[in-house]
Amino acid sequence: MDIGYSTGSRQAYEQQAAVAHQQQQQTAALQQQQQQQQQQQQQNSGQQQQQQQQHGLQQQLVPPTISVTVSGTTGTTAYTNPPPPVIPVNPPPPVPHPPMTTLIQEQARYSHPPGHRWMQQTNVPPGKFGEEKASASEGPDICAYILTTISILLIMMTFPFSLIFCIKVVQEYERAVIFRLGRLLRGGAKGPGIFFIIPCIDTYCKVDLRTVSFDVPPQEILSKDSVTVAVDAVVYYRISNATIAVSNVEDYGHSTRLLAATTLRNVLGTKNLSEILSERESISHVMQASLDEATDPWGVKVERVEIKDVRLPVQLQRAMAAEAEAAREARAKVIAAEGEQRASRSLKEAAEVIADTPSALQLRYLQTLASIAAEKNSTIVFPIPMELFSGFIAHDQRHEPHNNDGGPSPPMAPPLEKKEPIA
Repeated sequence: MDIGYSTGSRQAYEQQAAVAHQQQQQTAALQQQQQQQQQQQQQNSGQQQQQQQQHGLQQQLVPPTISVTVSGTTGTTAYTNPPPPVIPVNPPPPVPHPPMTTLIQEQARYSHPPGHRWMQQTNVPPGKFGEEKASASEGPDICAYILTTISILLIMMTFPFSLIFCIKVVQEYERAVIFRLGRLLRGGAKGPGIFFIIPCIDTYCKVDLRTVSFDVPPQEILSKDSVTVAVDAVVYYRISNATIAVSNVEDYGHSTRLLAATTLRNVLGTKNLSEILSERESISHVMQASLDEATDPWGVKVERVEIKDVRLPVQLQRAMAAEAEAAREARAKVIAAEGEQRASRSLKEAAEVIADTPSALQLRYLQTLASIAAEKNSTIVFPIPMELFSGFIAHDQRHEPHNNDGGPSPPMAPPLEKKEPIA
């Protein structure tokens, strides 16, 4: 039984395999037939195009026919066919069929509404939807034209009282930026002097062109060498373009103040304390260039930046004061020592001069007498002239005893006097 069952199952398997093989052959044959049919269709279409081109050329080469009608004795000739056209030497190439991707994009473009995400992600030309947008944008223009016309008619009807609302004046240092129905009016800012507006549809904004200054609040800054200082500054700026200042930034003054404080912290954060104290001018130039570049899109021109005050902590001030005092004392000692050295050198030179020239000693004697006489003292001391002792000094030197060595003997000490006790 087991052998018979295995034999029957094997035969069934072989039959199924044969059927599957036949089906595969049939599908392959069908695919080949379809491919052949497609090739034949392409060949037929190419032949038809060639036949159409040949037929067109033959029609162009056929000469025109002439029909003659005779009425009475006179005959009239009429051309029923037009004159032969010019035969093109190079016929135009056939128009290629668009690829499937283009057809799919065109179909999707018309199946999605305008502004759809697919329209934003694909590079599809606007086409019909672009025309709809253009027609939609024409609506506000027409409304603006109608409102402008009505306003002008009202001005003409209420003339000359309407001039009170139409004529405006700006000063020499001011400019007026006009908006008509929310749109910036062409021609830029108006002024100085008189300018005209249309009431109800025009609004204007005055801008002052004079230089404005403001103080930057003290900023707590940590320097590069980790020292906390408080620095404040003053900034001078003016409006260079009134139209940009009104349309590009909401409040150009407040924005410039905030930017100045931020720039001050950023610039001083890269400097040491000694550089902050000694290089104020260069820091001001760096801040002015940075602010001017940042505020240029706002129509603001920063003319000058100055560092006002640098406040240090109390402990740091005491340390710096002690250091400065010690430096001053050391410098004073050095100066005093240099003065003493110079004085000793001068005295030495004076002694040498006096020793070489006795007249210099006499001159010094006379100068001393003159200085004594100039002082108002009750006691006047007159020194004994040296000339009186010159003879005695020379005599003593000649009669002075000599010692065994041949040199003069040392002077003898004077005798001591006996002092009696006081009763």
